[in-house]
Amino acid sequence: WPLTQDKLTAAQEIINQELKAGHLEPSTSPWNTPIFVIKKKDKSKFRLLHDLRKVNEQMINMGPLQPGLPLPSAIPENWPAIVIDIANCFFSIPVAPQDRHRFAFTLPSTNLMEPSQRFQWIVLPQGMKNSPTICQIVVGAVLKTVRQEFKKGLIIHYMDDILLAMPQREELQNLYHRTTEVLTKAGFTIQQAKVQMGTKLQYLGTNILPQAITPLPITIKKEISTLHEAQQLVGAIQWIRGILGISPDVMKPLYELL
Repeated sequence: WPLTQDKLTAAQEIINQELKAGHLEPSTSPWNTPIFVIKKKDKSKFRLLHDLRKVNEQMINMGPLQPGLPLPSAIPENWPAIVIDIANCFFSIPVAPQDRHRFAFTLPSTNLMEPSQRFQWIVLPQGMKNSPTICQIVVGAVLKTVRQEFKKGLIIHYMDDILLAMPQREELQNLYHRTTEVLTKAGFTIQQAKVQMGTKLQYLGTNILPQAITPLPITIKKEISTLHEAQQLVGAIQWIRGILGISPDVMKPLYELL
């Protein structure tokens, strides 16, 4: 994938940040799949994407552990709730050293003035088809301890989004503190800016009120021309699948685009 100068500069900056964060390491792997750079929604920053489709073809698909979104309607009426978001869930889970070479990519130099540099992911890469399932397994195992301690509480877990509910607010605070404690101990980081408390919460595409749950509005583009747009389309439909009863068979052609 050829990169324009501004995108190459952005890729270099992002890769340096990931190296400092301990997410990447230099590589001599013979495996090499392309990277490209796109602007984020606010257009002020770039995002690095690693095209791992050829790697995914070599892997056995673990399959989803949750075939659809959990329904927040399971929350009893008038129970207080808190929503937690885990920051960079994939990047909190290490890849086994013997498998890292599969997730290598090359960063070209400007005008080919020096040899290109190759790197590989130390943590679960975005775009690897089993990363979501592994994330669910690891986070689910961590939350198992909390579920056993707070059997009266309700814990809804989907990927890196967690909703906690208890009959009383004081009980909910105890559940919240224990949940954040075990997640932090396991190496995960809670996005404090995204923690939601109060009488109106947003979770998995819904508005949660004390006595009602309503879907959030979504926008779907009619014409899809890039992989990123296909990912956005599938992501938008995922929010309303459970409400509209969209089956996995209907979604299959869309999944094949990714």
